[in-house]
Amino acid sequence: METQPPMGGLTPHLTIIDGRAAEAIDFYGRAFGATVQNRVPGQDGKRLLHAHLTVNNAALMLNDDFPEYRGGNPEGAPAGVTLHLEVDDADTWFERAVAAGAEVAMPIGDQFWGARYGQVRDPFGYRWSIGGPLKK
Repeated sequence: METQPPMGGLTPHLTIIDGRAAEAIDFYGRAFGATVQNRVPGQDGKRLLHAHLTVNNAALMLNDDFPEYRGGNPEGAPAGVTLHLEVDDADTWFERAVAAGAEVAMPIGDQFWGARYGQVRDPFGYRWSIGGPLKK
């Protein structure tokens, strides 16, 4: 097993509905350069119990939805959550995400607060903001 980078701060943990966690891992690799640190299959052999990814030197965890363990509470991408990537070249990251299949939620552009910034929505319903320095 590879040595995993240390986790610190706050680590997002996404629940992917409809048994699409493996698809999400592939998408995050293409869109954001994610690398897999660890994968744990569920006992049923069909769903993913846990995955630990590294995106932009930060940890991201995810799993398939297991309705039988959440007491009837609905799961899925919450509308009020945005995952932010602060990167060196926002345009490159934004274009790569769109090319991988992300939907533009806010076109990338120079913002009044002095950043190059835009937002995409991934195929699993999560919103990602991508920001970086203004182009010179």
